[in-house]
Amino acid sequence: MNRFTFQRGGCILTLGLLVAAGGALAAGGERKLALGKQELAGGDQTVASGKLALEASIERRADQHWSAAKRIWEWAEPGYQEEKSSALLAETLAEEGFTVERGVAGMPTAFVASFGSGHPVLGILAEFDALPGLSQDAVPERRASVEGGYGHACGHHLFGVGSVAAAVALADRIRAGELVGTVRLYGTPAEEGGGAKVFLVRDGRFADVDAVLHWHPASLNSAGDPSNMARVAAKFRFHGRAAHAAASPELGRSALDAVELTNHAAELLREHTPDLTRIHHVITAGGAAPNVVPDFAEVYYYVRHPDATVVRGLYDRLLKCAQAGALATETELEVEYLGGTHNILPNDTLAKVTMANLRALNNLSYDDSEKRFAVDLQKSLEAPEPLESIAKVRDLSGKIDPGSTDVGDVSWVVPTTGIEAACWVPGTPAHSWQAVAAGGTSIGEKGMILAARVLAATGWDLMTSPETLAAARAELERRLEGHGYQAMLEPGQAPPLDYRNPPRR
Repeated sequence: MNRFTFQRGGCILTLGLLVAAGGALAAGGERKLALGKQELAGGDQTVASGKLALEASIERRADQHWSAAKRIWEWAEPGYQEEKSSALLAETLAEEGFTVERGVAGMPTAFVASFGSGHPVLGILAEFDALPGLSQDAVPERRASVEGGYGHACGHHLFGVGSVAAAVALADRIRAGELVGTVRLYGTPAEEGGGAKVFLVRDGRFADVDAVLHWHPASLNSAGDPSNMARVAAKFRFHGRAAHAAASPELGRSALDAVELTNHAAELLREHTPDLTRIHHVITAGGAAPNVVPDFAEVYYYVRHPDATVVRGLYDRLLKCAQAGALATETELEVEYLGGTHNILPNDTLAKVTMANLRALNNLSYDDSEKRFAVDLQKSLEAPEPLESIAKVRDLSGKIDPGSTDVGDVSWVVPTTGIEAACWVPGTPAHSWQAVAAGGTSIGEKGMILAARVLAATGWDLMTSPETLAAARAELERRLEGHGYQAMLEPGQAPPLDYRNPPRR
């Protein structure tokens, strides 16, 4: 009997009677297969051996995957500027036999990679952009930020590579003749405010897809069918007149005053908005010296709500706040509407599959070194969670996540579901230096590998069950209730490729 055991990150898997050519179980062989926490005893041997072969594929390339994630973590490239990160993932897939189309939908760093042919078509989303102002080393205490630097405070270096790992594992099974269909990896840039997936949807890139999977790093593991917040983004730029603030203030028209009036009006607007509304901003330019009346200023706004229709109306009201600021200060208003993203349409049919796989495969634990790192980092957290919580899985069904993502637009045109995997120390908030730090360690690596395993196993389940895919599509149609999808874009709007650049006058 051919038998081998491998161990990585606390995960011990015994693969029995997997033949190199196809990974099928030999007749009369062992029928009890350990799959993380899941035991398939006396069940379908083809399913068991196929899923174990997926795990072997991910494990075989695990060092390669972690090396790629670390490189993307170190590069930390902003949205629509992820040239090296995008190229690395696309080249990895090309080397694995995928057909790769780059620069899709007018976005230089977006790509679509496909393996196999025909239906079912399984889409897997991959992200890889970093956030501004959050550079950090992989240590449990805060380090000084690099001026103008970026950091992977949302873990997209793990997201992209983990998705690629799952796609490659499924491609191996297609190549071996154990799966029929197409696995398609979508390299999607600029999730953090750039809305790349919206433009991919508009370009028809999901028109033939049967189901889409995604995942996201977090401090705990979760699955289910939650929704989230729709969002629009805009930059308001004000152009005024410079003057000496002391000698001739009457000659000046302050662009900064216009921003401040806009912000005050937005504060008052909050009192008269529907529950769960979120309006937030940053001033990206406000002048250079207090004795010079600023002739240019810019404020960058997000508006969120669980209902995309409500968000559209709220943005119209926010725009009036900016117009009022310009009117009162005698400045000129320039609006850059960056577009918006829809709330996620849940799909319980698919969510049950991901939940089952996450619960079965979650074997996360920390070694002594990781425990020391976690304990030290938790000293900086406001609400740390027990370290043992990474062994659990939360059910988010029926909940509304307060964040936003362009995954929402995908979910309106194709059945979509995802998971969260514990890549950060329990209690770590997203978009924090602590998330950057953990994401550069083996804690992030373990969570990424878990996510890859769950996505691959779920992909197997969906690609071998036309009934599940049909039920998922029917559920999507029910949730749409006859309402068609309409992107929150202006007619002919191009991707905002420069939205991470410094403010322009």
